[in-house]
Amino acid sequence: MTGDGPVLLLPSRLEEAQKRFAAPWLQRLPQLAEQVAAAWGVGVERVVSPGGRCSLVLLVRSATGAPLTLKLMPPGDAAERESEAFRAWQGHGAVRVVRDDADSGALLLERARPEVSLRSLPESKAVLETLSVAHRLWREPPAGHGLPDVAEVTAHQAAGFRSAATDRPELAEAVVEALTARENLLAEGAGEVRLLHGDLRQGAVLASDSERAPWLAVGPHPLVGERAYDLARPVRDRLHDLVASSGAPAVTRRRLRSLADATEVDAERLRAWALFRAVESAVRSARQGRPRDAEALLEFTTWL
Repeated sequence: MTGDGPVLLLPSRLEEAQKRFAAPWLQRLPQLAEQVAAAWGVGVERVVSPGGRCSLVLLVRSATGAPLTLKLMPPGDAAERESEAFRAWQGHGAVRVVRDDADSGALLLERARPEVSLRSLPESKAVLETLSVAHRLWREPPAGHGLPDVAEVTAHQAAGFRSAATDRPELAEAVVEALTARENLLAEGAGEVRLLHGDLRQGAVLASDSERAPWLAVGPHPLVGERAYDLARPVRDRLHDLVASSGAPAVTRRRLRSLADATEVDAERLRAWALFRAVESAVRSARQGRPRDAEALLEFTTWL
């Protein structure tokens, strides 16, 4: 990456997702990665690909040879919140943060194995491990934290729903149902506040070489609120497999009840958040030019 070293190639998934929203950041990203790696004294092994849509992830090693992960995000609130959550968890259920820099959007993290997530396990085992990780993450928020709550995050999403329903009539009915579900959820209140991962899914829980835990969470979108909001994401894990299978509605409802029972979360609140979050993802997928994902998510909402 430096001098005569290899040129850093950005994953196509990241380029496609960010070219409309953070093109200047994308253009300087290879140079930024080189600068941060040099400043922190780590050597780059390779880029994790296909990677995510919001960040560049590099496998690196420290000067002593310790395997680490360097993550670069557009600087701002997302990077700051992710660092805050990792520090609050202190390695309990999630990878540890080694170093961070909010100005550059860089995080140096304990390395997990990006090629081995809970998706590699049979479904029933993966669900159990997801819950095991979740229970370690769901703790009291740290005093004086700067994380948003569920109401704030979903208010921003709901504002975008309305224009989406106007621009894409196929989304209109689902959007109305999701907005109604959100209003009812917030009006009733949950009676609990926990530190949440925000994107808790099997693909965001990776195999670990750490002695403290076999599986560790990565890639949080942290916020505070009720556990049902976090648990709504695992309800639709392996969605495309579900779409292709027979009996998907029954499987989905069974999974929802099982997750609610295992965590003592109200099943109706879990169903409502699963609906809202699926519609939010469908709207985002449609806007990003991923119609197949949007269609699958809308079909999922009919199974609930």
